Amino acid sequence: MKEKFLHYLWRYKLLLHSKLESSQKEKISIINSGVYNSNSGPDFLNAQIEIDSQLWIGNIEIHVKASDWYLHHHENDTNYDAVILHVVWENDADVYMKNNQPIPTLELKNKIDSDLLNNYRELNANNLNWIACENQIGQIDSFVLDNWLERLFFERLEEKSTFVLQLLEDSNNDYEAVLFQMLAKNFGLKVNGEAFLRLSKSFDFKVLRKTNDNELTLFALLFGQAGFLEDDIPDNYFNALKNEYHYLQHKFNLQSISKNHFQFFRMRPNNFPTIRLAQLGTLYLQHQNLFSELLNKTTIESIYTFFTVELNSFWNTHYTFEKESKFSLKKLSKNFIDLVIINTIIPLKFVYKKERGEFIDEEILSFVRSMKSEKNSIISQFENIKVQSDNAFKSQALLQLKNNYCDYKKCFDCAIGDKLIRFNNSSNCI
Repeated sequence: MKEKFLHYLWRYKLLLHSKLESSQKEKISIINSGVYNSNSGPDFLNAQIEIDSQLWIGNIEIHVKASDWYLHHHENDTNYDAVILHVVWENDADVYMKNNQPIPTLELKNKIDSDLLNNYRELNANNLNWIACENQIGQIDSFVLDNWLERLFFERLEEKSTFVLQLLEDSNNDYEAVLFQMLAKNFGLKVNGEAFLRLSKSFDFKVLRKTNDNELTLFALLFGQAGFLEDDIPDNYFNALKNEYHYLQHKFNLQSISKNHFQFFRMRPNNFPTIRLAQLGTLYLQHQNLFSELLNKTTIESIYTFFTVELNSFWNTHYTFEKESKFSLKKLSKNFIDLVIINTIIPLKFVYKKERGEFIDEEILSFVRSMKSEKNSIISQFENIKVQSDNAFKSQALLQLKNNYCDYKKCFDCAIGDKLIRFNNSSNCI
């Protein structure tokens, strides 16, 4: 038996009403189960219960065994002086207050519906499962699942908003600067994301504003700050960038980061940091005020068009500065743009509108439901257990479910786990 399950039972009053009596045979009625306390102190605060028709207001402490009260040394902690009921699975010891009066104790062992208890045990029967409910999740009706996935999607969006708000605070609410930093991080993808973010913060965004109308100057700024212009390479384009960067370095007192922060090993050439940096630079050459322009884009198609970039001729025959390669156009794929939309545009626009009292939930849902599902190991595994992901809305929600609930076995906080535990539960529960 897990204490978290007992918290769940008490929180949602999933107890057999007719059997609620204390170890002293006093009838107990739950009026208000109290506020769940995730911090130190009793488990539920400001509860209201009746014991033999006498109203009590105070705190509830829950343990698997009554003797855990002494094991946790609650008898010496003043935070527990206002406990009015000790709820336990097994009442294996008498517990007393400081005045030597026994604390009313409610033993739950025989006060839970058998169906509910069996469902809980089945859900936790196999710890080797990829997720606890993988054998039962197919029983969940689409209404419950869809509503839970929508909540998970916006929960994930709120978490991303925390990162946006921190960047805004650091930049004095300069949305254009924050967009550049977020785009840089996402252009670096998972492997080089932190290095690209570090690059974007290595100089004042005002410098980019002063250089983004000239290709040589802008590319010199980006590649120079990334440390890619420090070598000696017998190439005219490379040396033009290098000379321009030396001028910018002196003019703006710039300090580059090391190119060793960027990874090329085992990456597809189109994802090389040099190519992604060139694409990012070209995007800023084509659009002088990216945030303002993107804010007005209301369709996925218009954003795809916005991110159509064509690199200069040098990059058509190069993946790095050092070596020439076969001619190829390095375009941003739809899958890549989808990642940028999900991880940059939507969170930033969501925060911007929310800060102004505008809510664009339906617009965001329309966006992500029209985009293809992400493809990764987590989404593939969900599909293996018959949970299909046919758009980006579902894939984002499923990632939130796996990473924030399933991995931590937070079944009691999950609408799916809650439904499975209560499935066919008797109607005489509170």
